[in-house]
Amino acid sequence: MSNWRSRLSVKYTENGQVRQITPIDSFQPSFSLNAEPVHSIEATHIGVIFSPDQVNFSMTVKAIGADGASARLTHLALQGIPFNIELEVRDGDEADWAFESIVLADCIITNVTPTNASISGAPTSTFSGFAMSGKAKSGNTESNAGAYAVASTKVGV
Repeated sequence: MSNWRSRLSVKYTENGQVRQITPIDSFQPSFSLNAEPVHSIEATHIGVIFSPDQVNFSMTVKAIGADGASARLTHLALQGIPFNIELEVRDGDEADWAFESIVLADCIITNVTPTNASISGAPTSTFSGFAMSGKAKSGNTESNAGAYAVASTKVGV
């Protein structure tokens, strides 16, 4: 079993206080960076048209405990409260992931799928939605996607 030094967490602000939700059992981001080539009668691929980026996610948590991760994420979904998904690293350690930091900002949950309760294992809930922006940093490279990142990444292309 690996000794993880980092983890993903959900952070949001409610009633002026920053709150955190952990643990997240699984997490799957997806980035749709749409672009199509521009052709003319004289030549092909003479330009590119960019469509807005889409940043989607899916995460699964255990559905246990009255104030557990599933209950708190369901509250965020029903209230439409935006939140961030962040990578946290223990002080003094390096991230276990390929990226030093990952932040999906202003996430909104659009779908919740709970599993059935069974005699073995804890039930889980899978939350899916979209983020207004995504940012990943690795070494000296920092990449942005989404609605807030359009001006910083697409200008001058």
